[in-house]
Amino acid sequence: MRDRILKLLFCIGCVTIAILVTYFILKEKKEDGELTLYGNVDVRLVDIGFRVPGRVQQLFFEEGDLVKEGQLMCLLDKTPYDAEYNQAAANVNATLANLKLSEILLKRRKELIGIGGVSQEDVDSAQANFDQLVANLQLSEASLAVQRDNLTYTEVLAPTDGIILSRIREPGTVVNPGDPVYTLSVLSPVWIRAFVDEPDLGKIYYGMPAEITTDTKDAPVYKGQIGFISPMAEFTPKTVETTQLRTDLVYRLRIYAENPDWRLKQGMPVTVKLRPRK
Repeated sequence: MRDRILKLLFCIGCVTIAILVTYFILKEKKEDGELTLYGNVDVRLVDIGFRVPGRVQQLFFEEGDLVKEGQLMCLLDKTPYDAEYNQAAANVNATLANLKLSEILLKRRKELIGIGGVSQEDVDSAQANFDQLVANLQLSEASLAVQRDNLTYTEVLAPTDGIILSRIREPGTVVNPGDPVYTLSVLSPVWIRAFVDEPDLGKIYYGMPAEITTDTKDAPVYKGQIGFISPMAEFTPKTVETTQLRTDLVYRLRIYAENPDWRLKQGMPVTVKLRPRK
């Protein structure tokens, strides 16, 4: 009987200690003011296309490939653009030749008018012809610049590091300007979309440090900071709402997160912890 009483007292003591420990832990967290938010890694996509029409000549990546910023992604057939560029360059050279001849004739007529060798009308005509050729040169040089740009636009470079989500076209396809050829998923910077309750809005600020964790076991804790706080309230989004939160007003946050190991994937659910200043 005595042993039973001792065991009962021991169990009661253990339960009491556990309750006290839990109480102080919760109290410490409450006093610390830590905010725990739930969100997702934003899905950020770029549609890759050409700025000029033409026939797709080559695509260098498949779906799932990693692309580095500045890498050549795809090419159009350059043949028509090479011809137009060469034609514009020839027009510039021809205009330059005519301009040089016109300048020589104008100079001679200005010298001869002093001795009565030519009339003022001849000088005025030579000056007008020279001015016209100067304007023609400017026009042809502008046309050459346009053709040079068009030739450059037959190549598409990766605007940022990313992963190919979709390869939409294949070589031989004739595309118009802006038609998507690839869909690229942006890797960096990583944006976390989360929502904060209206009563906690005054506790957060721009640049506030954040700790981001995932549901993956033994995954590291990622560092980040708040980069955007929406000025407009909205009802709790369906993606994060519960029955109790359906009518709550929240404010959208964007947290810029470091992702050195690229383990933060787009669309992944994450937990964000914020510690307001005391």
